[in-house]
Amino acid sequence: MLPQIAAALATNHNLVIEAPPGAGKTTRVPPALLRFGGVLVLEPRRLAARMAARRVAHELGEPVGETVGYQVRFEDVSSARTRLRFVTEGVLTRRLLSDPDLEGIATVVLDEFHERHLEADLALALLCRLRTRRAIRIVVMSATLDGAAVSRYLDDCPVVRSEGRLFPIGISYTPHSTAPLEDQVAEAIGRLGALTGDVLVFLPGAAEIRRATRACEPLANRLGALLLPLHGDLTPEEQDLAVTPLPGARRKIILSTNVAESSVTIEGVTSVIDSGLARLARDSPWSGISSLGIVRIGKHSAAQRAGRAGRTAPGRVIRLYPQEDFLRRPDAETPEILRRELSGLVVTLESMKAPLEDVPWFQAPPPAALEAARQLLARLGALGRVRELARLPVHPRIATLVLEGGRDACTIAAAISNGERADSADVFDLRAESPQTRRLTEQLRRLAPAKALLDLPHALLRAFPDRVARRRDRRELLLAGGGSAVLPESAHAVAAHQFLVAIDIEERRERGLPLVRLAAAIEPDWLIDLFPDRVTERAGVEWNKTAERVESSSALLYDNLVIEESRSGAVDPHEAATMLAAKAREAGLERFTDPEALEALLARVAFAARHEPAIPSLDLDQALVIVCEGLRGFAELKQAGFTAALLAQLTQEQRRLLDRVAPDRWKLPSGRTARVNYSHEKDPWMESRLQDFFGLTESPRVANGRVPLVLHLLAPNQRPVQTTSDLAGFWVKWYPQIRKELMRRYPKHKWPENPG
Repeated sequence: MLPQIAAALATNHNLVIEAPPGAGKTTRVPPALLRFGGVLVLEPRRLAARMAARRVAHELGEPVGETVGYQVRFEDVSSARTRLRFVTEGVLTRRLLSDPDLEGIATVVLDEFHERHLEADLALALLCRLRTRRAIRIVVMSATLDGAAVSRYLDDCPVVRSEGRLFPIGISYTPHSTAPLEDQVAEAIGRLGALTGDVLVFLPGAAEIRRATRACEPLANRLGALLLPLHGDLTPEEQDLAVTPLPGARRKIILSTNVAESSVTIEGVTSVIDSGLARLARDSPWSGISSLGIVRIGKHSAAQRAGRAGRTAPGRVIRLYPQEDFLRRPDAETPEILRRELSGLVVTLESMKAPLEDVPWFQAPPPAALEAARQLLARLGALGRVRELARLPVHPRIATLVLEGGRDACTIAAAISNGERADSADVFDLRAESPQTRRLTEQLRRLAPAKALLDLPHALLRAFPDRVARRRDRRELLLAGGGSAVLPESAHAVAAHQFLVAIDIEERRERGLPLVRLAAAIEPDWLIDLFPDRVTERAGVEWNKTAERVESSSALLYDNLVIEESRSGAVDPHEAATMLAAKAREAGLERFTDPEALEALLARVAFAARHEPAIPSLDLDQALVIVCEGLRGFAELKQAGFTAALLAQLTQEQRRLLDRVAPDRWKLPSGRTARVNYSHEKDPWMESRLQDFFGLTESPRVANGRVPLVLHLLAPNQRPVQTTSDLAGFWVKWYPQIRKELMRRYPKHKWPENPG
């Protein structure tokens, strides 16, 4: 493979290398590139960079730091003589900030590019941009990569493929189990029987490794094996113990995170137990700060893990999940550039004066994510000082905290950045618990301004201006951006304050409101002092739900959060009427008037409007506002004449027309008056005793004589005997027969033969 690579790079400055685990690409290819000049190798993890540098230096017969060195966060083992450096992705980005032309570097190798970390995508884009200024070779390597796509991106460069030297591997799957993960691991190790080589167990994180260590300890003692953890939080010495062969025949059971997924060969491993899980970086939607969440790995990562078992001898792989589960998994995880918060990326590019639209992305970030990042930076006041922010190896929020709070803010800044927790949820109770937090604290103090611009509480507010919250009750908070969250039960100190900054909030979709993990108490006056442009005044009317009344109010708001409010007696009459009417509609108008009478009036006017253009239909909403004029609450509205207010919408002439076109009562020959009923669905109708209609030859008509009333003719006992809209026809056709029956049942009543 090396001759092919040398030949390809002799005529082309770009190259893609596809090679499976164990092919030697990480340790063989970079030294071969020294013929072209200095080499930087980008590794996704510190362990991989450290192990690769040591392996290559050993093969050259030199100590690390001479020809070959490495640089990772908090550790630089190199010298002026170093020509081949293995570095982690963030280190390359920071070097590009201070040395945009990468002086002395002829080739940059991006190893394990298939993992598609955000920093790797950024590095590749910046390197392609650098090529417009000077010649530089770019080599992209991976075991599971769409090499054709990268080749097209790199000007259709050559692709070199190698089959590697992987020994046969037997893969078995495990039925779904509800047992704790650590017990599943112990059971799988027991299935291996006597150990003929070392065992590498892939687990999501350090917590799972600690639990598995306790569960597997009795079994390891019986097998005579040494249990060793391997994860990114360990010291280099502790990591070396896990990856270096033990003297003698004693076997190791290495409990590792995915740091061992893509690195140089760990000698002696012949068995892999794969949980199928990993902790991947994700960004809090609340703080934007990265945290690690457990996800199911994709097929490519599973292949990488399995490949660890067959690098030096035939191997065996036990996957702690069913084969159907594996087949349903995606090939790879979504690239970080499509799922991460991008404010740090924007800061880096702005500080390098690299316009986003000019960056040649392999896969462009989503425009919405870039816009959200810009909005956050504008809110932080960061766009005018991106170079200062870019110097600090933390999220722009945390960098803002350090720049504003100076060295006094560095411990809390490092603890927040590394995801430290405080049982009290009070950010001021955070301590530099882990070695990483202590090292980051020291680094930030070296870079922080000597003099603070703000005290620490004000600096925290400046760094999290969109996370202001107000206590609704003992634990529940209203958030300035909308929505609610809750404080933990143990948050006694911060819960005593009315206003807080909710720094870290954990989403709990299955358990109700989000939980505030970290908060700091603030005073509302600080919002006015620091962010006067975000503070607005609102005056108007508000609804007092308890008193069922409209009240005048004035409020001072920070975003959507009320920070101060007052109530007074003076109310704008029109606003009060509008709000009272709206609340009355919500409560239901039947609370304030007879619903049957209201419906009858509306139907009557609607009927008249259909037959007389001069009569308008009534607007119920407008009538409600009219009747509410001068009123303040429900109690007064109940006393008001709502039906009269409806009629008040009509002029005097229109009301006269209404009485003529659609009279509400009709005088009968007997001297009685009967009510005329109107409906939206039926013709108008009237009911009364049959005798009241004696002397009337035809049915009464409304709508200026165009519509006959439907008559409900009743017997003396008020029960109907006939319904008709043709009274003249009734007298002739039906009355004679009905008369006989009524005379028999009601002999004391008069039943004339000719009543018309």
